[in-house]
Amino acid sequence: MNATTSTSPEVLRARMVDHVVHAGHARSGPVEEAMRTVPRHEFVPGAPLEDAYGNQAVITKSAADGAALSCASLPLVVGMMLDQLGVTPGDHVLEFGAGTGYNAALLAYLTGPDGQVTTIDIDPEVTAQARQALDATGYGHVRVITRDGVLGAAERAPYDRLIATVGVWDIPPAWWEQMTSGGRLVLPLRWRGQTRSVALVREGDRLVSDSVELCGFVPMVGQEGERTGHIAPDGQVTLYWDADQAVSVDVLDGVLEQPKEAVWAGVTVGGGESFDGIWLRLTGIEPGTCRLAAEAAAIDSDLCFPVIASRSPALVEGGSLAYLSRRRDENSSPGRWELGAIGHGPAGAELADRLGEQILMWNSDRNAEPVITVYPAGTPDDQLLGGMAINKQHVRLVVSY
Repeated sequence: MNATTSTSPEVLRARMVDHVVHAGHARSGPVEEAMRTVPRHEFVPGAPLEDAYGNQAVITKSAADGAALSCASLPLVVGMMLDQLGVTPGDHVLEFGAGTGYNAALLAYLTGPDGQVTTIDIDPEVTAQARQALDATGYGHVRVITRDGVLGAAERAPYDRLIATVGVWDIPPAWWEQMTSGGRLVLPLRWRGQTRSVALVREGDRLVSDSVELCGFVPMVGQEGERTGHIAPDGQVTLYWDADQAVSVDVLDGVLEQPKEAVWAGVTVGGGESFDGIWLRLTGIEPGTCRLAAEAAAIDSDLCFPVIASRSPALVEGGSLAYLSRRRDENSSPGRWELGAIGHGPAGAELADRLGEQILMWNSDRNAEPVITVYPAGTPDDQLLGGMAINKQHVRLVVSY
C-alpha cells in the first residue's frame, strides 16, 4: 500500500492531470479522460501517493550503480506521447518497454473493447510486476510478453500504433514489418547525443515525422550505438558520439588546453527559455555534432564552460572542437545569458563560427520543427530527400527544415 496521505488518490490524480493539461499535453479528449480514469498509484504501490501523482518519474527498479532500469514516466511525457500516438478505438497497439504497466493500461482504455494492446519487456521481473498491476486494475486483457523488444510480436501483427517507452538508438526491421501502411510509431529516438520523442508515419518504404518533442528516457537494453571517451585529465570532460562518426578522443586529447576562440551571437535567453532547438538544427547540418559533458572541476578551473554542464552540443572535426557556451548579458535585464560558441584546435575558430551561425538560424524561428525522415539502411543517397544522412545499423535518418 501507499503511504498514508490526507488527500485522496482521486483528488491527487485530478491535480496531476490538470497540471499536464495546463502544460499543453493530453490535448486529446480521450487521452485526458484516460489519465483521469486509470489509477496511477496502483502501478507504483511502493511509492507515496504524492509521488505517484507528482510531476516526476517514479523509479521502480535500479541497477547496482543507482542507474534507473525501469520507471513510471513523468506524467507530462506520458500525456505528450499519447497525443503523438493518436490511438483510436479498435486499434491494435504494440508497446516496447512494459515498465509498471501504467502506460499499457492507458493504451487499453484508449483502444476500447474492440482493440488490443501488447506490451513487451526483456526483464521478467518487470513484466511480472506489470502483469500483476494490470490484472489488479481491470486490464487483464492486455497481453504482456517477456522478450527482447527488437523482435516485436509478430504473432499479433500487424499493428496500427507502436510506441516505445524506453530510449531507442536504432529502429529494428521487425518494427517496420509489423506496422500497417499508414501506421504510427512514437519513440524516444536518440541521435548525436540528444533524445526526441518522434512521431513517425509509415509512407511506403519510409517513415516521416509529424511531431518532434524534447524528452529523456531509460535506454533500451542491447542497443550500443553511442560511444564515449574523455578529452581531459581525470575524466573531467567527456564526449558522447555515434558509431557512424569519425571521432577520436586520442586525437582530441588536450584540445581544451589549446588557445580558445570565442564567438558570441548576440542572442540571449532567460532561465526558463529552452534552446535545445540549436542542438537539433546542428544534427541535420553538421556531421561532427556530438554531446559534451563537463565535471565541476573542469568548469571551476576554466578549462571549459559549456552552456549546460551535463549536456551541451559540440562540433568535432579531426583534432578541433567547438561547443555551445554562454555568458552573462550585461546589456539586458538580469537573469539573461548571451549564447555563443568556444572553439579549440586548428579549426576551432571555424567550428565556433559555424555553431554561431546555427544559433542565429535557430533564433530567427525558435519554434521551427524539423521533418525527420527514416529510411532503411542501404537506401542510396540519391533517394534521400532533404539533407545529410545520419547512419545507424538498420536505418538512415535525415533531419530537414
